[in-house]
Amino acid sequence: MAGIGEETAGILLAEGDDIIARRASLIELLPAEAQARVKAHGRQQILAPGDHLFRQGDPHDGIAIIETGMIRSFYAAPSGREITLAYWLPGNFVGGPDVFVGGVHMWSAIAAKASTVTWLPGAGLRELARDVPDLALGIIDALVFKARCYSSLAQMLGTRSLKQRLAHVLLHLAQTYGFEESDEGAGILVAAAFTHAEIANLIGATRQWVTISLNRLQAAGILTQRRGLLVIKRIDLLSATLSSE
Repeated sequence: MAGIGEETAGILLAEGDDIIARRASLIELLPAEAQARVKAHGRQQILAPGDHLFRQGDPHDGIAIIETGMIRSFYAAPSGREITLAYWLPGNFVGGPDVFVGGVHMWSAIAAKASTVTWLPGAGLRELARDVPDLALGIIDALVFKARCYSSLAQMLGTRSLKQRLAHVLLHLAQTYGFEESDEGAGILVAAAFTHAEIANLIGATRQWVTISLNRLQAAGILTQRRGLLVIKRIDLLSATLSSE
């Protein structure tokens, strides 16, 4: 596991932390003049927690670059069951795999917390990419990055047990939001509240299974649950879970 507090692109199932290291956004990578052109094409949107950026099945009409906050992308099955693809942090865009006009959204995107995004309408984006080669290259690189993330997600869902997936997510949360408590031996406090249902949607489990599993980890002295937050007491034992079974 990488060092605590290391920047990440988001919270998702991934085999290695290097897959989801924080990346500069499409706009940040551009020269100043090109940045101005892209921003002129886009428009800023401010989202409250729970606001939809787009819904699964809606006509595709652009992509959104996350400036602040956190965006959750998820797929809903006909049964109503959901699986979270990722919680994306600033620097990422959501709205793929289509980038230009055409098709429909394959999943939904919702603000997990108060967020600001720059929406780049699909209409005209193809022509802008032709005029700004660095933007076109940035889009390609970003799509490659997304493909790696979702390939890793598929591999994890297909080859790792629920117990191992839970350990992966807990370790990733500790890396992203964790800090050592001042009392010696107190553990790593994960300073972000994720509900049992949210964790379940990330790993493809039920809320009841996550609740039972966290209680078992607490009984084993690996973690404690404190007012909706997690404290990892034995990160070595949690890491060992990845190679068990």
